Amino acid sequence: MLLALKLDNVALIDALDLGLAPGLTVLTGETGAGKSLLLDSLDVLLGGDVPKHLLRYGQDQACIEGRFTSHRAAFLLLAQRGLGAAMEHQPPELVVTRRLYRRGGRISSRGRINGVSVNRQTLLELRPLLMDLTVQGQTRMLGCQTQQRRWLDGLGDLHHQQTLNQVAAAHETWVQRRSALDRLKVERQDVQQRWQENVHMLAELRQAALEDPQELATLKRNQDRLAHALRLQEGSWSVVQTIQEPLPDQAAVLDLLGQAEGELQAMVAIDPTLQPLLQRLQLVQDEVQGVALALQDYGQQLESHPQALADLQERIAQLQRLERRHGQSLAQLIYRRDQLEAATTEPDWEARQQRLEQEECAAHDRLRQACGQLRQCRRRAADHLVVHLMEVLSPMGLEQMRFAVELKPQPPSEHGSEHICFLFSANPGEAMAPLGEVASGGEMSRFLLSLKTCLAGTELPMTLLFDEIDSGVSGRVSAAMANLLHRLARRHQVFCVTHQPLVAARADHHFRVTKHVEGGRTLTRVTGLTDVADREEELAQLAGGDPQEARRYVASLLRDRCP
Repeated sequence: MLLALKLDNVALIDALDLGLAPGLTVLTGETGAGKSLLLDSLDVLLGGDVPKHLLRYGQDQACIEGRFTSHRAAFLLLAQRGLGAAMEHQPPELVVTRRLYRRGGRISSRGRINGVSVNRQTLLELRPLLMDLTVQGQTRMLGCQTQQRRWLDGLGDLHHQQTLNQVAAAHETWVQRRSALDRLKVERQDVQQRWQENVHMLAELRQAALEDPQELATLKRNQDRLAHALRLQEGSWSVVQTIQEPLPDQAAVLDLLGQAEGELQAMVAIDPTLQPLLQRLQLVQDEVQGVALALQDYGQQLESHPQALADLQERIAQLQRLERRHGQSLAQLIYRRDQLEAATTEPDWEARQQRLEQEECAAHDRLRQACGQLRQCRRRAADHLVVHLMEVLSPMGLEQMRFAVELKPQPPSEHGSEHICFLFSANPGEAMAPLGEVASGGEMSRFLLSLKTCLAGTELPMTLLFDEIDSGVSGRVSAAMANLLHRLARRHQVFCVTHQPLVAARADHHFRVTKHVEGGRTLTRVTGLTDVADREEELAQLAGGDPQEARRYVASLLRDRCP
């Protein structure tokens, strides 16, 4: 319920602070006085678009503040949005504020709930839990399939509500099973792809015949040797010549060693203690001779393997390609090959996928069964809605109207397996069509009022606002609408902007909206009419005609209205 509304610098209103009460409240006044400004302000307060004209001319800031009593659903929503701290140590009320700022040619805004900043989306989510605004031509809500479904389900009994919960739970289970199956299929595809890649890699590593982790280093050393074969060959022959063959003007090493050996033998003959040195020199001769022979063999081998370098280079290139392709060293590739050799069988995916498919199918069957039960509940609720609504609409000047609820099959979802559509025809002989497409503004206003009356006992208590929904109707119809508004006000707080004395007379609270010029500026004032004489005067103005007759007429309306 809306307890208070405070406006500062809103269009023609410079300052306004209204205290409000339960029941039916009407706003009356001349056209253009500013009655709809109050409803526009409430629309903006709870997340509506901000019209440029709403900020008072010549002002850069405006403020709209509403104080509401609330219920558990609203507090749970705010807690889910992380605003639980704003509710602590607070009375069971919500103070919603939206400040408007003019910045250049545009209007910006900031919202707060109990002093905590919130975005517009939070205000819009909170709105349906606090307030419902109905104006002529409001076709979008009437034609909204989601809203029609909520209205129909709201009429259901306890079994209907339990079935709704069962459908939602069954759908959640089915979605989980389907998601698990989808994940398995993706995982299976990924694993199978990796498996094929591993099979190809294993074949490649087997073909490469990898054994020695140091093979590549050894091959590179051999490559260096063979790549410089000519230089090595020339060097080996040069050393052999130096050792064995004398050069011009230069003795060979072995010849010099032989001369040294002869001289040392002569010395041993004189001093036998030199015998060990002689033996060592003889060993040196043997080693030098061995070096010469080995270098001869080495040089001959270099000449006898002309293909060796090409073979080595091809093997090195093969091993390097493997390292680059797989991003691993030769030792790591050998280890990886051994791992792949051990994993010789692909995982058994068929059994896992078959099990999950069976679970998904069973969950979908349970969802369809629950949706079937919900369809029966909705059919009963639809029949009840048609009968009840026609009873309410009959006195509203729509005696020839036809109304039906169509349940079109659709794939099961968390909301059931049917598309709900309200069908309407106001004239005999005309085919029924979706309500939002064919109903006129006045017909839709009366339909909405009748529908909300039918749903009054099923919806959470909130503030309902009706903007001139009785415009252009006859006295008989306006009386019927007044009765419905009065009935609605027993459960909800109802505000109505009206020009009908029949409607205004049934109100529990009456505010007159007037427009004045003060200090060269136009101002809107809102005055509560608590005195009977003031109310009679205002109602007489609405009735028009002869002032005395109008006075007697509105006096009778006030006497005869329900308490």
